[in-house]
Amino acid sequence: MQAITNFNNVNYMSFRIIVLAKQVPDTRNVGKDAMKADGTVNRAALPAIFNPEDLNALEMALRIKDQLVDCEVIVLTMGPSRAAEIIREAMYRGADGGYLISDRKFAGSDTLATSYALSLAVKKLAPYHLVISGRQAIDGDTAQVGPQTAEKLQLPQVTYAEEIKEVTPEYITIKRRLEQGTETVKAPVPLAITVHSSAPDCRQRVAKLLMKFKHARTVTELQDETKDYTELYSQRPYLQIEEWTADDLNADVGMLGLSGSPTKVKKIENVVFAHKDSKVITDADEDIENLMVELMSSHVIG
Repeated sequence: MQAITNFNNVNYMSFRIIVLAKQVPDTRNVGKDAMKADGTVNRAALPAIFNPEDLNALEMALRIKDQLVDCEVIVLTMGPSRAAEIIREAMYRGADGGYLISDRKFAGSDTLATSYALSLAVKKLAPYHLVISGRQAIDGDTAQVGPQTAEKLQLPQVTYAEEIKEVTPEYITIKRRLEQGTETVKAPVPLAITVHSSAPDCRQRVAKLLMKFKHARTVTELQDETKDYTELYSQRPYLQIEEWTADDLNADVGMLGLSGSPTKVKKIENVVFAHKDSKVITDADEDIENLMVELMSSHVIG
């Protein structure tokens, strides 16, 4: 990354970046029980992971933080209490903290309802300068939540971001990844960005940060674990992951969950790939030649 302008000497507030992240089922290991009859994902049947492109977005935010003297990276996620795991994961990698929005009223939300809830939470975190998210989540592949959130926040937006070239108090210069190449654009701050998978991978955990934040918890997690961290949290308030409900966001319940989700699944089909047979090929010239003939005759190649 090219050097980012340090504008701390300018009369400008601390640079705040909000990273929208999602805990998703690992769709790379989909089985026959991955979908429910109503067309929603059976999340209990799949392991939960940090959405890959949101990790790219986190890295982009952390690279900006590396270049600025006064910069704060906050992770915002929506989901059940276990989604706090990705907030901790982000903190192990360099994020300053995070917020979980969690409520049964959010259950069944499509992209419209999700972006509505996220936009309310982002407003509650104002002032901010950047809202960054991955281009899309692997459990839906719609690429809609980031742009819809930007629209609700009335922010200019840049999609398919691959690299931050420059940051100033007035604008950010961004390289975008397009189908036929790249383009560089300049956009005013505050700004929303969605990050392409071609952006740099996220850095690994930092041992020192892992030790610092390993006891970070939401109130719900503490209740589930039946542990009393009151004294620890009074001494180390940075270990408290704040949790917001629909009421905390002053949300219109009619715009949340299934009632606020116009997307309807009409039909679903489970496609599970399974190999029927296998063939061992040695490095002998004859085996390689036979394989090439077979692939060409079946029109796999040639």
